[in-house]
Amino acid sequence: MAKNNPEELRQEIKDLVSQVTRIPKDDLKEDARFFEDLGIDSMMALEIAAGIEKKYRVVIPEEDLPTLRSLNDVYALAEKIVLK
Repeated sequence: MAKNNPEELRQEIKDLVSQVTRIPKDDLKEDARFFEDLGIDSMMALEIAAGIEKKYRVVIPEEDLPTLRSLNDVYALAEKIVLK
């Protein structure tokens, strides 16, 4: 588990997003917008957030959920919460 390694954390999150969305990792671009570009719906977004919370035993503040619009957004928030 990537408690101290930002690159490993990014790979684990990309794996999680790929599993939830069934989009191959190679097709997930960091700046692609979840809803508009990737067709991720709100339930998938919640599943991604829940997966991060469970895997890293953290809590994502509810007010931060609407800010998760791309992989880069998820990376930034996860790094702030998980790697602190």
